[in-house]
Amino acid sequence: MITLIAEKCIGCVKCVKVCPFGVIVMKEKKAVIGDGCTLCGACETVCPVDAITIERVVKDIDLTHYSGVWVVAETEGAQRVKNVTLELLGKGRELAGLIGQSVSCILLGNNVAKFADALICHGADTVFIAESEALSRYTAEGFQPVVTGLIAQYAPCIVLFGATHAGRDLAPRVAASLGLGLTADCTGLSILDGLLLQTRPAFGGNIMADIICPYTRPQMATVRPNVMKMLQPDVNRQGTKVVVPVSIDASTFRVAIKEVRDSCQTGVMKIDEADIIVSGGRGVCTNGGFALLEELAGTLSGVVGCSRVAVDLGFRPKSVQVGQSGTTVSPKLYIAVGISGSIQHQVGMKSSDTIVAINKDPAAPIFQIADFGIVGDYREIVPAFVAEVKMNGGR
Repeated sequence: MITLIAEKCIGCVKCVKVCPFGVIVMKEKKAVIGDGCTLCGACETVCPVDAITIERVVKDIDLTHYSGVWVVAETEGAQRVKNVTLELLGKGRELAGLIGQSVSCILLGNNVAKFADALICHGADTVFIAESEALSRYTAEGFQPVVTGLIAQYAPCIVLFGATHAGRDLAPRVAASLGLGLTADCTGLSILDGLLLQTRPAFGGNIMADIICPYTRPQMATVRPNVMKMLQPDVNRQGTKVVVPVSIDASTFRVAIKEVRDSCQTGVMKIDEADIIVSGGRGVCTNGGFALLEELAGTLSGVVGCSRVAVDLGFRPKSVQVGQSGTTVSPKLYIAVGISGSIQHQVGMKSSDTIVAINKDPAAPIFQIADFGIVGDYREIVPAFVAEVKMNGGR
């Protein structure tokens, strides 16, 4: 419940400006909270005199009150829906089928309503659409109150976020606002005795931990991109679109985005979207080593990735690192050159359709998950590989 202590209120109107649902008004120079309050917490955060408090009961709750699997969508502005959202909808559809519930999606942004049909085609039953110019780019202060408010209002059973830069920032803020737990960076989701079984790497990736949240709702998790399979779109699927009126004043944000810089090279596909990746590890960290990999990747119309050590030694940028502390990828073909294959690296690429390993050490762990393994010196193997591909017209 939310409480406003009128005696403390100084009439600063900060709570009025930040309320995304427009339910706070001023009467006789005092704030008044209307019946439409969703308990998003934005007003409590900005009140300078602690006149507003929210009490959330997270113990002894009626778990049957919570229903539905929700996915918080991510878009690249008004250009497209990110693949991780479609992947989560596919997994959400599977989970919802196991517990007999529906799938909903929260779509926030500016000029993004056009994506609702695609979300329905990929598995959503309901799409909640909140549009505002202040939501054109992700900001915690813009997105968090809206997502928190919708969750508090509709009480879903499960909420999934992508483990992206935005998702990793937004999900813990929402969880903290609602007084809930959160399992981060999941690589697997399933249902066990009606509960969401959340699997993630632990202890530096050396083990996989299974986590459940039996006492609170919703159960919340961030999920790594490229580990779930998206459904084939069904253009005949029917769904419901719910427009959520929001009023967001960006001038109240404490943080403003001045400039966005893309660390990827212009014209080069992002590593998590590539169908073919040629990755190099410690064994390739010599002068000219990655030049050979770039030639092979170019011949195959792929991109060059790397393991963590190549980044640490300054041979490649962080943006192309594959692994637990880098990017999770799922290409059609992954060629690992000079990579031993630690569990941390395997977590980031083992879902690739086909894995080819090239390494001088026949005992390297990478061979345990590789579909094809070549033991030998990459400086001899890669040029021969390039020549063979060119001879066959790039196939």
